[in-house]
Amino acid sequence: MLDIFAGIAQWMANGETFATATVIKTWGSSPRPIGSVLAVNSKMEMLGSVSGGCIEGAVVRESIAVLESAKPKRITYGVSDEEAWEVGLSCGGSVEVFIEPFLPDGEMWQNLLSAVNSNEARVLISDMSGESVNQMLWGPDMDALGDDTSGERSALAEKAYRERKAQTVEVEGKAYFLQVFPRKSQMIIVGAAHITVDLVSLAKGFGFETIVIDPRGIFAEKTQFPVPPDHLHVDWPVEVLPKYTLDPYTYVVLLTHDPKIDDQALHEILRADVAYIGALGSKRTAAKRKARLEAAGYNEAEIGRIYGPVGVSINAKRPREIALSIIAQIIEVQNAYL
Repeated sequence: MLDIFAGIAQWMANGETFATATVIKTWGSSPRPIGSVLAVNSKMEMLGSVSGGCIEGAVVRESIAVLESAKPKRITYGVSDEEAWEVGLSCGGSVEVFIEPFLPDGEMWQNLLSAVNSNEARVLISDMSGESVNQMLWGPDMDALGDDTSGERSALAEKAYRERKAQTVEVEGKAYFLQVFPRKSQMIIVGAAHITVDLVSLAKGFGFETIVIDPRGIFAEKTQFPVPPDHLHVDWPVEVLPKYTLDPYTYVVLLTHDPKIDDQALHEILRADVAYIGALGSKRTAAKRKARLEAAGYNEAEIGRIYGPVGVSINAKRPREIALSIIAQIIEVQNAYL
């Protein structure tokens, strides 16, 4: 939904009423993934897509009916082989959508808008079991908005947040859809050097918040960044890392080649729930790193979280090529959750 959020915000500011149709299940070669959203207002104007075009007309008609009745609806559509071919697919599939009025609770909307603008995470939970709108908004830094006396929906929301993906969950005869509005992923780079310059540029192009840490002033202060990192810390990792949220939206890359710095960072992050840890160096360097970490008490599973040598194999030689191999590997990990 974030791809149409600006349009939704404009509709809300203009007082438009609208429904959202969200893909909640797919089978076969469905045109759009789970979590894709089509918003339809009372004027039949549209934002987004649930199928790439082949079922949009039917969904628009159902969305108008939902707006008029204020009753949510689940509908399954089949995409034929012929229709799939027309929108660029090799074969057909089926898609289930859930249509509901969008956030009639003004407090939820204001909280969600503020969170997105402030780069804070939220999870919107819709109860799909009843005939009336029943929504709840959860965030890791707030009390849930909406009815959740048992705490069950908050627990589901926290799980979806950690798993980083929209999902349908059925619990004791009730079906919920959880739409995740993640905060911007952060890339923490330990070490300022030529590769760092290119990696920061690539990471920002892919929407990461970039944080560079290097206690070596000559590197941190003299390195020229055509695209500057969002944060540059001339300090030791142990002084900086505790200031950041180290969670499934955090990606860490170690580039100093200096065990005094890299190992210190590893001691801060190896047991944190970060999404990715990559470390520059040869296989021989990685073997030495493993021996040091084993001596420090880390087990095989913990050490095995480190991608080292870092990056996908593209026979990279130059700094920009190495940076490209690293960002490719990070995106591969990031997309595994979508």
